[in-house]
Amino acid sequence: MKTYDFQSSNAFVELFEIAPYTSGVLDGLCFAVKDNIDIRDRFTSYGSKPWREAHPRAAYHAVCVEQLLMAGARCVGKTIADEFTYSLDGESYFYGTPVNPRAPDRIPGGSSSGSASAVACELVDFALGTDCGGSIRIPASLCGVFGMRPSLHRISEAGVLPFAPSVSTVGVLAQNLPILRQTMRVLLRSHDVAQPPVKNIYLVTEAFALADPAIQNVLFECITHLGNFPNITVASISLRDITGLDVSLKSCNEDALRVLQTAEIANAIGGWIQENRPEQGSNFQAGYRNVEQFDRSTMSDALNLCEALFSRVAAFIQPGDVFCYPTAPVLAPKKGTLTGSNLNSVLDYYDRTMAVTSFAGVARLPEITIPLAQVNGIPVGLSMAAGYYQDEFLLDASLRLWGSQPMMLDLCSATT
Repeated sequence: MKTYDFQSSNAFVELFEIAPYTSGVLDGLCFAVKDNIDIRDRFTSYGSKPWREAHPRAAYHAVCVEQLLMAGARCVGKTIADEFTYSLDGESYFYGTPVNPRAPDRIPGGSSSGSASAVACELVDFALGTDCGGSIRIPASLCGVFGMRPSLHRISEAGVLPFAPSVSTVGVLAQNLPILRQTMRVLLRSHDVAQPPVKNIYLVTEAFALADPAIQNVLFECITHLGNFPNITVASISLRDITGLDVSLKSCNEDALRVLQTAEIANAIGGWIQENRPEQGSNFQAGYRNVEQFDRSTMSDALNLCEALFSRVAAFIQPGDVFCYPTAPVLAPKKGTLTGSNLNSVLDYYDRTMAVTSFAGVARLPEITIPLAQVNGIPVGLSMAAGYYQDEFLLDASLRLWGSQPMMLDLCSATT
């Protein structure tokens, strides 16, 4: 892998250094912060230069940043975010595309693109991101790093610009599982409580079915490793078996998560955009038309479906249980291909990807993506999710099952 520095990675909006407040469990580690999270006396651009120019510098650090500084970590800069964090591709109109060092001709994924790139380029030990429809999990998977979306609202969002609060949360991307675990435990305010052993690993059949054949093949090869653990059952399971509802992952996205996301984006930034009519990138403009044309009368049904899915999944999954599925159903697309001139490619990427990511989103589950595999050198992540508020169990389970730094299995015969 080619070596990138702070400039050539194009991961950062701004470089600076903030020393840790005190010594702590994160001593010696450095981190970066996605540019929708406040740093005192710095601008928060939200991926948009007009937004940055129209808003004052932050008066305080976000609470999550304060926690890391108090635990001994050092902050080195702010990373590029997609425009208003409303994208999964990572190609910023205003700031350019952060490097995906393991696949330099391909996108890093978004919207925490700079955070994923900074970690993948080994410029920081970990980085803060945010995740609504996959904005931590997808860039982590596409760039071949570890990432975690925690249970909804377990980490403080004070000082984080609003996006879609019903489904959005702060999380972490990291170099390895021990760093991810230690950092998340700081942010989760975890106590040293013994976690249950892993009992059941459920392979979510619909999520695997949405994935490209090469991704299915290489991940199933990785999963055979799990059968070597005594007292762990590995079994396939359908969404209907989990929820008891006649609902698909496509419906989880289109009828639940995407509806709430679209409505709440309008509340978060719609007034400012309508009043100021700022310069916008063409990809954001295309997506934002859906916000402007959204029928808000559909929100009630979406809220009801979200609550039904949350309660049914919570009733099914027990301590010691883990769901398992591909993080992203596709390999990282090549740069410049997710544009209006390739509408079918755009729709395929977003529809399949958000169908998979919506499962943890609507069920409020913690999810970790682990860079277990490659297809012709292009990273492939495997996701593991646990019950709501079972974040500490999921972190420990991932470490037990995969070790601190799993070797990537490379399926070299696949077509990309």
